[in-house]
Amino acid sequence: MLTYLIRRIVNAVITLLVVTMVTFGIFFAVPTITGSDPALLYIGKTADEASLEGIRTKLGLDDSIPVQYGKFLKGLVAGRDYANGNDVTHCDAPCLGYSFKTEQEVTPLLLGDIPVTLSLAIGAAVLWVIAGVATGVLSALRRGSFLDRAAMTGALAGVSLPIYFTGQVALLVFVHQLGWLPDTGYTPITEDPAAWFTGLILPWVTLAFLFAATYARLTRANMLETLGEDYIRTARSKGLRERTVIGKHGLRSGLTPLVTVFGLDFGALLAGAILTEQVFNLRGLGYQALTAIRQNDLPVILGVTLLAATFIVIINLIVDLLYSVIDPRVRLS
Repeated sequence: MLTYLIRRIVNAVITLLVVTMVTFGIFFAVPTITGSDPALLYIGKTADEASLEGIRTKLGLDDSIPVQYGKFLKGLVAGRDYANGNDVTHCDAPCLGYSFKTEQEVTPLLLGDIPVTLSLAIGAAVLWVIAGVATGVLSALRRGSFLDRAAMTGALAGVSLPIYFTGQVALLVFVHQLGWLPDTGYTPITEDPAAWFTGLILPWVTLAFLFAATYARLTRANMLETLGEDYIRTARSKGLRERTVIGKHGLRSGLTPLVTVFGLDFGALLAGAILTEQVFNLRGLGYQALTAIRQNDLPVILGVTLLAATFIVIINLIVDLLYSVIDPRVRLS
């Protein structure tokens, strides 16, 4: 188990290094190779030559690409200074950059948005896993019944309807017409737990409806395949209770593909649910990324990209470790 754990952690670290190389290359190396000026991406095309030269000096854009990448990595682990003569801007580690449009470090800016996205992602994930898996199991056990057909029809609708449609309909019905819920928004849980919950319940349900549909279909397909295996018939022939057969043998064997999909979905969602946050006015990472794109704020875009990649790598590392619990055979792979 220890060897398996070390191997997965090393793979995760290597993946993160590759991600930083690729991301840095896209934002800095590619513009230089194609003849573009990266300084223009920071302060805009209308800047005069003196301003551009100042940005090049302060960011070290005149250095070679390997030197720039080395400074970038140093900033992640030890912080860095952006200096142009007496004009020095310090960025604490982990330094994801400095936004010269908003005059603030990127890392604290993004860290302030993480609680919003984390609250949205965790709440929705709990709902969609419980609802999706339960619906899929019941549909598999009642294959061909009215319940099965109704559940799969609802799942098809959930997969087909985009979040910006279901979100707007949910707001119209439950907030503006029926008045059952207050207008959505984020309140820190430490300030008012009740307001935190009521402000997020509608985004949770709407987002979970989209993902639960996929999990219901996957669970149903996996359960139907698993229930036809010889070891399931053997377990039933031994006189085990149906609950034990389904929960301990059938569902456990069908969880591995679901864990894989969950790792990808949850990791991507932690990077920012752009449409959901936009529809429900939640100022999380997705909202921040969209704002940065509109303002052409390159350091923030770069920071969100790296943070998103880090989330996905860490979640998939956790998924790899869960594999060894669900199916010990993967430890030998």
